[in-house]
Amino acid sequence: MGPVIIVVILLALGWVFLWLPSRRRQRAHLAMQDELEPGDEIITAGGIHGIVRETDERELRVEIAPGTVVTLDRRAVAAVARDLPGEEDPARTELT
Repeated sequence: MGPVIIVVILLALGWVFLWLPSRRRQRAHLAMQDELEPGDEIITAGGIHGIVRETDERELRVEIAPGTVVTLDRRAVAAVARDLPGEEDPARTELT
């Protein structure tokens, strides 16, 4: 009876510490992909940076270079690019 309880406890701990956090991350990632709007700067799973120009239910039109617009599946978006707090744009800083 003792070894069975230990196995059950280990399975429960594995579920709590491994499976639940990965499900939370997956849900947050899918929510991010569903909330994309025109003007968002994105990074694709292939590492391409671009700006969302149009959104559709399943696809996005993304401008990857001036005048170059490609169509991507929403699920190809890996992240929305955001400035880090306290990070300044070098083009905007003035030399003193």
